[in-house]
Amino acid sequence: MPVTVASLLGTPSLRLSLCTRTPPVDRPVSWVHVSELPDPASFLEGGELLLTTGLPLVGPDADPAGYVRRLAGAGVVGLGIGTGLSLAEVPEDLVAAADASGLAVLEVPRQTPFIAISRAVSAALAAEEYAGIARAAAVQQELTRAAVTPGAPGAVVQRLARHVGGWALVLDTAGRPVEASSPDARARVAGLAATVERLTAARPPAGAALSRPGETVLLQSLGTGTRARGFLAVGRPGPFPTAERHVVNAAALLLTLRLEQARTLGGATAALRAAALRLLLAGGTDAVVPVLAALGEELPAAPVRVHVVLGSAEDRAAAVDVAADAAAHAGEPVLAAELDGALVVLAAAGREPAELLADLPRRVPGAVLGTAGPTPWSELALGLRQARQAAEHGRATARPVTGFADLAGRGLAALLDPEATSAFADAVLAPLVAADRAGPGDLVESLRCWLAAHGQWEPAAARLGVHRHTLRKRIHRAAQLLDRDLDSPGVRAELWLALHPPAG
Repeated sequence: MPVTVASLLGTPSLRLSLCTRTPPVDRPVSWVHVSELPDPASFLEGGELLLTTGLPLVGPDADPAGYVRRLAGAGVVGLGIGTGLSLAEVPEDLVAAADASGLAVLEVPRQTPFIAISRAVSAALAAEEYAGIARAAAVQQELTRAAVTPGAPGAVVQRLARHVGGWALVLDTAGRPVEASSPDARARVAGLAATVERLTAARPPAGAALSRPGETVLLQSLGTGTRARGFLAVGRPGPFPTAERHVVNAAALLLTLRLEQARTLGGATAALRAAALRLLLAGGTDAVVPVLAALGEELPAAPVRVHVVLGSAEDRAAAVDVAADAAAHAGEPVLAAELDGALVVLAAAGREPAELLADLPRRVPGAVLGTAGPTPWSELALGLRQARQAAEHGRATARPVTGFADLAGRGLAALLDPEATSAFADAVLAPLVAADRAGPGDLVESLRCWLAAHGQWEPAAARLGVHRHTLRKRIHRAAQLLDRDLDSPGVRAELWLALHPPAG
């Protein structure tokens, strides 16, 4: 219970009496201060009980009404006037001014030393602080028990909200509510979006305090890696006392430990999911269903859309969280499994390409996503290959999301690595380039025009401005230098690619 003017009046040993008629005596006393200055306001922080023997109130320059107004303006909750030294009794004009200013005035008799009042307040404050710490410790024990029982983090959220006398929320990394202490708490999500966005970019643990009219909100990120894995938001009327802040910190720590335990257990689950994916690729759809059922999961309904996420191991782990959040939000099963350094996500094909992981570029900037079209289980390997090709192309071209269908619209060159293709072209055409440098053979340009004319001599010779027999000699010479059969369609395709490598 906080120390108040009323509690001091109720302490018989202090023998204090109340002089004012309608003062607020239930305001908490933060400390006791003794001063004989005519204006001690600049030395006060607010909430004090000020004690004086009355020196500022005697003499020709005394201004009791102004003195009281200055103390009330500084936030003083009570004025104790010691009688029997400078003053025989408390002045009536000072009491009237105190009543008008809402300041409690106490008479301190000569036999009560000021130090006795200071000790009483100090002891009461210490007892209150100890009681707050004891309550916080008890609540932390209660939260710990809740965190290790089924239903966490919901149980933690409910107990935390009850303790702080407010509300609590657990949010996923996209800022969507996972657990809430009440429907009213869920309604506050939109107002936290900007702060969640800022904390998402910070390495956990990170926190923020929001002061609103009549309310304070504490927001903390959850997780121990380089990215937040969720957020805890707690609000209550007025400011958070120190003990309450410790309780919120303890709750955030417990929820983080819960997440990390889930991640550790998730390693074994991830291995089972990877094995299930390999079974699906081998055609063992029926065998996968009971495996996923044992994990409490379902197989998406066919046809499925195949998503492939490329990036670092940490990026892929974060993408698993994104997929899980999206699946929970959509209420549909998703299978996410690691395969050959990539994360494969299978979902029902009812959605547009990449819609399931549309939030991935914002939440995991280092990852790239490739998707394939609707795929039956019998063609899963093909869908996986297409999605991976799309993801590889996205990584090469710095595109966060690429659909396999997009590649056809960009032509064959879009699928090729410009650097590797350029190296291939240099190696293949090296004999012709060397011959052109040694003499006026124009072999490279002649081959280019001849291939462009589909091997027809007259159009190609006309474009070069030479006789067709001259062109025949050049092409024959090129074939000898290249040691290739230029009548082969495959050879012609390779040479055409070498002569027209994709731009880097």
